Amino acid sequence: MLILSAFSDHSINMQYHKAAFLGSERSKKAQIKLFDYTGFAMLTYTIKNIKNDFQPVGEEMLVGKMTRGEETMLFICDRDGYAKAQSKPLPISKGEEIYRKIISDGMSEFVGDIKTVT
Repeated sequence: MLILSAFSDHSINMQYHKAAFLGSERSKKAQIKLFDYTGFAMLTYTIKNIKNDFQPVGEEMLVGKMTRGEETMLFICDRDGYAKAQSKPLPISKGEEIYRKIISDGMSEFVGDIKTVT
């Protein structure tokens, strides 16, 4: 039983690292894309835990936004709403302008709850 337990921990650890590596590549692409629009983009999620299964964030690049008070933050998410990259807080008018530009450039909109680190 001890050997099986050690094997299971190793398998989970390998699965996590593989998901983190692939997810990191996807999130870096999203970060660069968002940076091109906003001049700043922070890497957020690289992996997601779905039913105790580590998975990389999805390949999809969907733009989402959150407004709080007088500021808006922009995100690039996967189809499950996991934010791969986020902007710094922007004045609402500037955030809306950039958001519309991203949409007009052909990126699809994410509609739903954004899962982010903020």
